[in-house]
Amino acid sequence: MPATNGANGGSSAASSGPNRFFEDYGVWKEAPVLIGTTKYEPLPDVKNIMITGGAGFIACWLVRHLTLTYPNAYNIVSFDKLDYCSSLNNTRVLNDKRNFTFYHGDITNPSEVMDCLERHNIDTIFHFAAQSHVDLSFGNSYAFTHTNVYGTHVLLESAKKVGIKKFIHISTDEVYGEVRDDADDLLETSILAPTNPYAASKAAAEMLVHSYQKSFKLPVIIVRSNNVYGPHQYPEKIIPKFSLLLHRGQPVVLHGDGTPTRRYLFAGDAADAFDTILHKGTMDQIYNVGSYDEISNLTLCSKLLTYLNIPHATQEELHKWVKHTIDRPFNDHRYAVDGTKLRQLGWEQKTSFSEGMAITVDWYKRFGESWWGDITKVLTPFPTVAGTDVIAGEEPVEDIRENMLVDSDDKMTLLAKKRKIEGNSTGAQAVKV
Repeated sequence: MPATNGANGGSSAASSGPNRFFEDYGVWKEAPVLIGTTKYEPLPDVKNIMITGGAGFIACWLVRHLTLTYPNAYNIVSFDKLDYCSSLNNTRVLNDKRNFTFYHGDITNPSEVMDCLERHNIDTIFHFAAQSHVDLSFGNSYAFTHTNVYGTHVLLESAKKVGIKKFIHISTDEVYGEVRDDADDLLETSILAPTNPYAASKAAAEMLVHSYQKSFKLPVIIVRSNNVYGPHQYPEKIIPKFSLLLHRGQPVVLHGDGTPTRRYLFAGDAADAFDTILHKGTMDQIYNVGSYDEISNLTLCSKLLTYLNIPHATQEELHKWVKHTIDRPFNDHRYAVDGTKLRQLGWEQKTSFSEGMAITVDWYKRFGESWWGDITKVLTPFPTVAGTDVIAGEEPVEDIRENMLVDSDDKMTLLAKKRKIEGNSTGAQAVKV
């Protein structure tokens, strides 16, 4: 039987054999407890919420936010198989909360999914669990299809059997494919045109979600978000990875020439978006979660160097800290979604990139080296994964011969829409528990 731990169950997995995920060295006790800022009137028809991938990055923010913001309204069940990028440190602070439970289970295992749904009388599902690192999808695409497509299918079929009242499926802006520099931001009605195996698996999962809504009247919402960043993100992604390399005094390594841009959303703002969609979203709708902060990979490097006071004003200094390796087989130049529909529900992006980056870089300086154990292998270019083990990449790293051009004054790329930041309010808060 899968293990549960937290206030509503004892942790049996820790005693069933060696498992590094259940080892607790107490690092989480020193970390700030970060949640979003929104709070709504609790819904009368929602009581028991299952959040898949709850020990992973984005989902753990929602797990903490809902558990601590609605202690008397909602019971939160974090369902996670504990993959290589997971950490129970992300939610250990909740273990003594009566409305929190951790369930050790795999979404591709129908019996474990059904047991969790029935045991905890689940009425609402947030489905985050997924293989999500694009680089890995080029070399191990079967795993992405298995988890992201088959796993979603298992969850949908199980949800249908027990009569789930709300199924909120977390997708990605990458299902739309590449967006030209001169193109309008994409609406939720835009055609899906994924360009890599990860994005294709997420688009396929969306087709299954849509089919269960049409065929079985399963009440669903699909959410497509820009890149989310912040504390608790496993350092295979660019911001935590580059932050940790620079903290170690090592250069960062860009894929290709560093010109692709991404829009970045702070995790606290993302948690607010999901909270807003839960309480104000309309069933059978799709919502983009769009950021205004668009930045190239190369300019991101410059911003990190600036924040850490590492000299890079000259080309010689910049070349010392920024190297490059081969690019992905295909690397979308940019993604751009229109988030008007969600903003009409009252959600807003509160955290500027500079504010969010400061919170994030400082968090990784304090906790990044110990949160997941030894992270040396994942900090190499193009690491791979075998089971729950990370294998160091072996791609050669080279100097960039050409001059590197970043946005003037380290400002956001002009591709992004400008917005006014009033005060220093951010979309996250540290709370005492």
